[in-house]
Amino acid sequence: MGVTLHGYLRCANEAEAMRVRGALDAHIQLTRAEAGCVSFEVTATDDPLVWEVAEEFTDPAAFTAHNTRAGASAWAAETKGITRDYTIKGMP
Repeated sequence: MGVTLHGYLRCANEAEAMRVRGALDAHIQLTRAEAGCVSFEVTATDDPLVWEVAEEFTDPAAFTAHNTRAGASAWAAETKGITRDYTIKGMP
């Protein structure tokens, strides 16, 4: 069974949004290249401080590997403290 994540990345202010914009392209590229990544979309919304996030991985191991890599990445450092409002399905 695959693992999906859906939700929103919610910045508190323009400074946080600038950090997201600066790091997002590399994060998307690295994630899409991961083994087990089926799809990975981070889309701007009508609110310039909010992005919609939709991820799908082949299985729990691939999703866990993604979180491990991403957690130690420049993306994690740049977006530390920014609110994430996600629902994850398919994890044990």
